[in-house]
Amino acid sequence: MLNKIRSEKEYKAVMKTIETLLEKATDLGGFHMLPKEESDMLAKLSKLAAGYEDNVLQLMPIKPKTLQEAVEFKMAEQKLTQARLAKKLGMGAPKLSQIMTGKREPDVFFLKAVHKKLKIDAEFLLTHA
Repeated sequence: MLNKIRSEKEYKAVMKTIETLLEKATDLGGFHMLPKEESDMLAKLSKLAAGYEDNVLQLMPIKPKTLQEAVEFKMAEQKLTQARLAKKLGMGAPKLSQIMTGKREPDVFFLKAVHKKLKIDAEFLLTHA
């Protein structure tokens, strides 16, 4: 049995085993119905996976794929609602909502505001707007 997860491949294998044990527990009617050996294995693997997530996955940078994802990430990071973000950017909430849902293309005013106020990289904006 592993003492530490050292790679993404090991992590995926551990997660697959955890999922299998969780499904079995659900089918049996709860964790208390798992045999002791499997219950102990589930506890140990869960602890290993949590350690890997805390120490490795947390250090990996989040890379948004769209402008909307980047703005949503910044909103979460700064604990902003869409209404508070609109005010911070100096724009109306309806316009921001339309941009965020893809119903309206981002304009230069919006792009400059998110660059300046949210510190979203200009190169990212140019390639994702």
